[in-house]
Amino acid sequence: KHSVTELPFNSFIGIQVATDTGQFLRLPSGGQYLNHLGTVHASALLALAEASSGEFLLRHFRSSENVVPVVRRIEAKFRKPANGGVTSTIGTSSDVLAQLDADLTAKGRALTSIAVELHDESGTHALSASVEWFIQRL
Repeated sequence: KHSVTELPFNSFIGIQVATDTGQFLRLPSGGQYLNHLGTVHASALLALAEASSGEFLLRHFRSSENVVPVVRRIEAKFRKPANGGVTSTIGTSSDVLAQLDADLTAKGRALTSIAVELHDESGTHALSASVEWFIQRL
């Protein structure tokens, strides 16, 4: 896959690659994403956060097809209700990626956590998440 947006579930719910610099993925505005309060549903936000962390890893490992990442844990803090389209940014440093690469080289497997922030189209900070991945070299 060239992007996690091509995965069946992510495609089904409409996750897109973000077009703005510095942003990763985007969930467009739509009534199908709303909860009982008329704001973006928690599950839609979690799906965007998980997909964004996966996209970040996919871009990091672009040259290497022989790794298999699997989500182990997601911790999320819902900050404020989201309205309209929602975009993601990644807050993980290059040090974390360097440690990930070192662990994979040394042990053939690694655990890493990717920090994801979600903001809605008005700039409201909707969610902060840490997505922990188990990654194994084949």
